[in-house]
Amino acid sequence: MRSEHTWTYYVTGMKRFIFFAISIAMFASLDAADKPKTPTYLRPEEAGPDFADQGEYTNEWGGAQVIALGDAKFRLVIYRGGLPGAGWDKEYKREIEGQRQGNKIVFPQNEGMSHEIAKGVITTKTDNGEEYQMKKITRNSPTLEARPPANAIVLFSSGNTDEWVNGHSDERDLLAAPTKSKRSFTNFTAHIEFLLPFKPFDRGQDRANSGIYLQDRYELQILDSFGLKGENNECGGIYSKVKPVVNMCYPPLTWQTYDIDFETAKFDAEGKKTKNAVATIRHNGVIIHDRLELTGPTPGGKTESPAGGALQLQGHGNPVFFRNIWVVEK
Repeated sequence: MRSEHTWTYYVTGMKRFIFFAISIAMFASLDAADKPKTPTYLRPEEAGPDFADQGEYTNEWGGAQVIALGDAKFRLVIYRGGLPGAGWDKEYKREIEGQRQGNKIVFPQNEGMSHEIAKGVITTKTDNGEEYQMKKITRNSPTLEARPPANAIVLFSSGNTDEWVNGHSDERDLLAAPTKSKRSFTNFTAHIEFLLPFKPFDRGQDRANSGIYLQDRYELQILDSFGLKGENNECGGIYSKVKPVVNMCYPPLTWQTYDIDFETAKFDAEGKKTKNAVATIRHNGVIIHDRLELTGPTPGGKTESPAGGALQLQGHGNPVFFRNIWVVEK
């Protein structure tokens, strides 16, 4: 049994602990409220010089991706053989951090080479005096602006949001997330074009997070993963489950495409699943999932059943936009 002195000491200590916990929570809340919002750019002409230098570069030896990180900082990612999905040998990949200095971006010496970027050209110099250059290019998906076939259901075109639940478009006639299709689909092919904002100061899931839920069950992730590893929570991943075989994410503010071939899960008369759903997915024209079995819903997806489901364009507070969406039922 506690003495009166011990009990008083205990109560006083608890009061101090509670006061301390409340104070920490209040300060954390104030910090979150006072934290300045990072810049978000929706148009290339407004995105500044760092955006102009960000992008893809190539020569006969290989390719490089330059990622803007805010405050005139950059990451250079070098690939042997070519860019991802366009010749990269999937073995040699080097990452180097750099900084803008005057009218050029400088990357410190690495493996006997130094690199500079100026006027759309990467210049590489070796210790023995050799010099190489990579020039900036712009890749476009081969399925960009693909016209729907005669038997397609056009879900979005020219700003018309009639096919979407609480659908809304902006002044450019682009469909904004979040929304979902009013129709449900079972077996289908789909074409979807999306545009990511440029958020140079953000990292990870804060950088243009969105997603497409197939049948409102299986999330195909959307994220600014340009130059990253290509994980299951990055662009092209089946969220939290399967990463893409190659990271085909283009730089932000570049139109990108998903072309999806989907087969619904099958169930017997008692409602027991007998076959997983299967999806083949092309990101910017390159297969990133080839007849992938979807073993179950991803986080946030509805329960599997014989019934079809909607296409959901997920919203996470990021201004991700869509256009030219159509589906062909099978």
